[in-house]
Amino acid sequence: MATLFLIIIYLAFISLGLPDSLLGSAWTVMRLDLHASLGSAGIISMTISAGTIISSLFSEKLIKRYGTGKITFFSVLATALALLGFSISPSFIWLIVFAVPLGLGAGSVDAGLNNYVALHYKPHHMSWLHCFWGVGATLGPMIMAQNIQKNSNWSNGYFIVSMIQFILVILLFFTLPLWNKVSHKSELDLEIDNIKTKDIVTDDIATDDIAIKPNSNVSPFRIKGVKMALIAFLFYCGLESTVGLWGSSFLVQMKDLSPATAARWISLYYAGITVGRLITGFITMKVSSKWLIRAGQIFIFIGTVLLLLPFSAGFSLAGLILIGFGCAPIYPCMLHETPHRFGEAQSQKIMGVQMAVAYTGSTFLPPLLGFIASITSIIILPVFLIVYIIAIFISSERINVMMKDYI
Repeated sequence: MATLFLIIIYLAFISLGLPDSLLGSAWTVMRLDLHASLGSAGIISMTISAGTIISSLFSEKLIKRYGTGKITFFSVLATALALLGFSISPSFIWLIVFAVPLGLGAGSVDAGLNNYVALHYKPHHMSWLHCFWGVGATLGPMIMAQNIQKNSNWSNGYFIVSMIQFILVILLFFTLPLWNKVSHKSELDLEIDNIKTKDIVTDDIATDDIAIKPNSNVSPFRIKGVKMALIAFLFYCGLESTVGLWGSSFLVQMKDLSPATAARWISLYYAGITVGRLITGFITMKVSSKWLIRAGQIFIFIGTVLLLLPFSAGFSLAGLILIGFGCAPIYPCMLHETPHRFGEAQSQKIMGVQMAVAYTGSTFLPPLLGFIASITSIIILPVFLIVYIIAIFISSERINVMMKDYI
């Protein structure tokens, strides 16, 4: 039963990934049909992320009241309806309207499932969980590219993805009773495991002034290391979303690729994330999260340099794949370390704040680039990515220095 439950969680993360890569891969065609500017995609992206930030901040209260299973079900239902709305939107304004439920549907389930897996499963499960997000993020542009190539019908691409979401909604509905049953069993197993191994410390997590204890109402911002972690999440998600949103436009305008080909290449970026997280799941059994995060940063830097240099389009493809591989370990490793860094008692609260800050990066950093690119050129994309990866590196290493016992 526990294995079936884990599969359901994996499938739920496919539903989170499916919508994330659609807008960037389709925008070069969508904006022409809807008479919108290049930078207008940033407005839609901001609206989606704003909804996600709000629902992430309320995730702890919602999950405590309704349970992770119900929140997951209604969140996937909201995204399915929103994507269906995208497929029938007659104007740019309607895209903004449907972007609201699309964003609200992602936040709570993202924070809830990440915290659940961080508490109850080993690090390789977190990597594989986000690998399934990558499966959805990879399938999205592939579906969109197929429809754009046939008849430039981006609406049909959104419709197909919405139908996939509705299938997941049906599956989640019939498995709702399983959530409470397995969740209760996992909590009992976790308590027994903690007594035996003492792996998870909940009472002695250092803060600026006090120690965190169960049911404490201490602000997450007072806990040692949280601020640096939030900076890392801000710039990481900003980087990942920036590549996903503007990578296709970069390839079309700077490398003279067709929109359909550019969409396929962006799917390979997400495929790099997906395959990288599958591999990372095995590597976590031997290598610490700290070193995996560092390795990911190196891959991203090398891939960005390949985009920056005036080489042929093939080097840009290699750069995108390397960036995808680099992104693979960073996010799941940082998430899984949350209860171990800051304590189980505060992990859901901190996870919600981390999700909110992460989506703040997704909200503001890609549109910032889009705004500047509209004035200058999309050639600035690699420069922005280098700035972001430097910020991630500094904040990540600062956490390692602050937490002497963190291995």
